[in-house]
Amino acid sequence: MHHSSNSQGGKLFPPVILIKIAIAYLRKIPPSAILTALAIAYLALILYIPAANVFYQAFKKGVGPFLSNLTRPDFLHAAWLTVTLAAIAVPLNTVFGLCAAWAVTRHKFPGRAFFLSIIDLPFSISPVVAGLMLVLLYGRQGWFGGWLADHGINVIFAFPGMVLATAFVSMPFVAREVIPVLEDLGNEQEQAAQTLGANDWQIFWRVTLPNIRWGLLYGLILTNARAMGEFGAVSVVSGNIADKTQSLPLFVEDAYKQYESEAAFSAAVLLALLAVVTLVLKEILERKTRIEDK
Repeated sequence: MHHSSNSQGGKLFPPVILIKIAIAYLRKIPPSAILTALAIAYLALILYIPAANVFYQAFKKGVGPFLSNLTRPDFLHAAWLTVTLAAIAVPLNTVFGLCAAWAVTRHKFPGRAFFLSIIDLPFSISPVVAGLMLVLLYGRQGWFGGWLADHGINVIFAFPGMVLATAFVSMPFVAREVIPVLEDLGNEQEQAAQTLGANDWQIFWRVTLPNIRWGLLYGLILTNARAMGEFGAVSVVSGNIADKTQSLPLFVEDAYKQYESEAAFSAAVLLALLAVVTLVLKEILERKTRIEDK
């Protein structure tokens, strides 16, 4: 019986002992270190390793093939189209964001909370759904699409639809960055300038804009990054036609599907570098804001 008990113990106790040793060891490690290690491991699995692999795949045959992929006519067209979309959508959303932020922070009106919810809508709605919404409105069978088509204006599967989709998904950033800055600023300086005889435009350019410039720039950077990296909504409304309605993110998908992985990874590297530049500029602006707040 004693031998049988030892045999059972030999099967059961070693794992239990190992678990106890592991628990005792973990208890000696500060919780902050464990949480940091888990966070780093998680980021490594879903971000660092995949991003590093994209760069490796793009450069594994050298810089020459990488550069040759960046001079392909279809790539150059996709890159130019992406820049053009951002060049239109960003100013539109900047003007809208400033007007919306001013209206929300300087005026009380019925439906203000609902208006703020509408501004945040692109944050919560799927980009694919946003694209379908535009198709239902501006497609040939949509509310406005038939009339526009009769007048020679094509929106869906054309450049205007891509502009609308890009503007929609990048709409909230400027407004959401400027609104809290204006709320913290208050309107005392503006009222003082008005008392001294300044008109609304003078107040905006000489008083308001200098005080919100960092928040505005922050919103501009985020808007530009979102506009240039958008895939879902643009894919739905563009038709993804090479050399016509194919943006850079769509080029990556199309090249990968066509087994042109080197071209896909080369374009993906440029989009990744855009994200890195965005993060660097974001950090610089945050530091400037913190310094000025002190």
